[in-house]
Formats: sequence, structure tokens, C-alpha cells
Amino acid sequence: MDRPVEPSRRDFLKTSTAAISAGALLQFGLNSAVHASGDDTIKVGLVGCGGRGTGAATQALSTNGNVKLTAVGDAFEDNARNVLNGIKGGLGDKRDRVQVQTEKIFTGFDAYQKVIDSGVDLVILATPPGFRPIHFEYAVKAGKHIFMEKPVAVDAPGVRQVLEANKIAKQKKLKVGVGLQRHHQAPYLEAMRRIHDGAIGDIIAMRVYWNGPGVWDPRLKRADAKSEMEYQMRNWYYYNWLCGDHICEQHIHNLDIGNWVKNDHPVKANGMGGRQVRIDKKYGEIYDHHYVEFEYKDGSRMYSQCRHIPNTWNSVSEFVYGTKGSANPGGQVMPTGGDAYRFEGGHKDPYQVEHDDLAAAIRQGLEYNEADNGAYSSMTSILGRMCTYSGKEITWDAAINSNISLMPKVFSFDADPPVMPREDGSYPIATPGLTKVL
Repeated sequence: MDRPVEPSRRDFLKTSTAAISAGALLQFGLNSAVHASGDDTIKVGLVGCGGRGTGAATQALSTNGNVKLTAVGDAFEDNARNVLNGIKGGLGDKRDRVQVQTEKIFTGFDAYQKVIDSGVDLVILATPPGFRPIHFEYAVKAGKHIFMEKPVAVDAPGVRQVLEANKIAKQKKLKVGVGLQRHHQAPYLEAMRRIHDGAIGDIIAMRVYWNGPGVWDPRLKRADAKSEMEYQMRNWYYYNWLCGDHICEQHIHNLDIGNWVKNDHPVKANGMGGRQVRIDKKYGEIYDHHYVEFEYKDGSRMYSQCRHIPNTWNSVSEFVYGTKGSANPGGQVMPTGGDAYRFEGGHKDPYQVEHDDLAAAIRQGLEYNEADNGAYSSMTSILGRMCTYSGKEITWDAAINSNISLMPKVFSFDADPPVMPREDGSYPIATPGLTKVL
């Protein structure tokens, strides 16, 4: 398979510049023109009706101009039917933008196809991330504008699938947003502008963290599941084929910031991790802590921590060190011997801004595509997991060209998922020094 094209400095900057240009258009009220279909209404379809799907759809329907939700789909019928009330509740006096007829509520593994084929202009992909490459490719082939949540894949074959599909998306001039919302957050945008302009010199090192107590406990008990496939999909966060481990699902935000600072991705990494506290079999197969050291081509390093352990030091943050100072990309730049910058004042919710920017790009025909950045940041997270699971130093080239797929052979509630429980209900856990990831 051909090696993916390496991203240029311009590719990495597109995410922030697109956000600025689209946001500027909204400020000046230029969002009234019709979009490519000739109708000024953007018809939205939602694939994945959980909490993030509810939020993303609500934000997409809160953008300026005519917009309505016309189709929803989920593997589970209860999710698909319940999501409409959640979206309406978040819209307040704009609740009439939800216009989903009963026949446009789709369920099952093929619900994404039915939503995409239902006549929508923009599709929101918010299922567990393991499905993202399949759904993205289908939406691109159908010629739809896309907003997809991060990460965009959980393994290297999935990343390559997204990159290949995005070549077609660019040819078709489709607008693609990815849920790495810091690229639409005013303090980050200004701090990054200063860093890239050389305010703290050449970057030497970075520290990035997503340390917290963890997320929701498994929701469905094994005794209540109709099959192992349903059990894992209801409890998706704890299985790598669905989630990618929390280094991918959450920590990608911080790793993405490191790549943004460098306008590049790492060339190799090494790390360690394990499962020390969250060891009950109900927590599936993922680790509860990861530590990774990423190295970039100029020799600079990014030191990464993520943890899901209660009653420990928590931090969700990033720090950058250069030859002429340091920075917190979330809004502080501190040159040595110079005037420090701190972002002050309020700013709009970046989760909303990313949808405002995407909608403006659709209406104005702006160049807008964040998929490559989402793919490379997802691959950075996957590389980190490969290192912690194996205990090996792994190069970027070896990782992204891996042919190990985490995905099922068959998508059916009667089929076996890729990892199956032992007789006692526990799952095999990656063991550094033994587990193969390439």
C-alpha cells in the first residue's frame, strides 16, 4: 500500500486559518447566500445518537441561517428515538428545526447508509470512533458535507482509509469538520499565532496531560445483554475496536495540540502503561494509565500523560518550552525577557464555533477540510497506544503502515466482536514485552 503523503506546514495551519476566515464571515453577516444545492436550507442527518451526537446536532442546528434536522440513525432503536427530545430540549425556541419524520428514524448497523442516502446536505458522524472510517468513506462517496467527532479511527488501517477517502472529499470540494474544537477556541488561536510567529523561539519540548478520575461506568450488565456484540457496543468505551483506549478517545485533544505547535507529527515514540486500579472485568480491555514520549523530526519531544484513576492529581493541559520562552497554548505566551501575553475576556463556546465555521464554509463555498489533521492526530494517539501496549519504541512509518485491524469481520448483533471474554467474563489485557501491535 502506498505510504500516506506527509502533511506540510500549510496542511497543519489550514485548520486554524479556516476557522478564522469562516468566523470572520459570520461576524460580517455574509452567511445569507445559498449553498451548493441551490437551497438556503442545510438539511442535517445525525449518525450516532448518544450524548456527543445529541450535543453536536444541537450545535449544528444552532448555527445562523436556515437549517433543519431531517434524519437520525443509530445501531440501537432506543437511542435513535430518544435523541430527538434531547436535541429539542437543547434548542429552546429553535426546537422547530427538528423536522424528522418517523420514517427517517433509522436503526441497525446500516442506519448510517440510510441517513446519508435520505437527502441530507450535511451528515454528523458521532458513533463510537471505530465506525468512523467506514461512515466517512460512505459519506464522501455520496457527496455529503461532514462533521465527524474525534478520533477518526482506532487503528492504522482506519487512518489510511480516512486519508484515502479525504483525497476524494477534496476533489469534490466537500466541507469536512472534525471535533478537535481547540482549533476554534479563541485563546488557543491567538497563542498559536504567537508561537508560530516565533515568540518563544524554536520549540524544544512539550508536556501534555489528560489526567482525571475516568468516565462513565459500563451501563449494560452482561446478564441483560442479548449478545456479546450488544454488551460491548453498549459499553463501547472499554473496548479498543470501538474506542481505541482513552489515549485515543480523550487524550487526542492534547496530542493534537502538540502536533499543532510543531505543524507536524512525531517520527517515533516509546512509552509505558497498564491497568492498576480499574481492573474489574466490567472495564473490558483498556488501560487506566499511559505515559508516552514522542519525538519529532527535529529531535524535540512531547511528554504525554493520560490517566483514569480517582483520587490522583488531575490535569487537562498543555505546556510548551522554546529557546526564547514558554507558553500555555490555552492562552498564555511568556517570552524570556519580553512582555508576557495572557488571553483575557470571554470567548464563544468552541463546540459551537466549530459548527458555526463549518456552516459558514458550506454556505460561502470556502475551502474547509480538517480530515487530514484529524487523521494524523488520531494516528499519533494510536502510535502512543501501540508503544504502551507493546513496551517497544515504534516509528511513525511502521505504525501507520501496520495491517493489524481491530475491526470485526462481520457487523451483526449475532456475530462475535474481535475480542471475546474468557469463561469468567474477563478479557485478555495487553502485556508489554509480549503483545504484538505491528
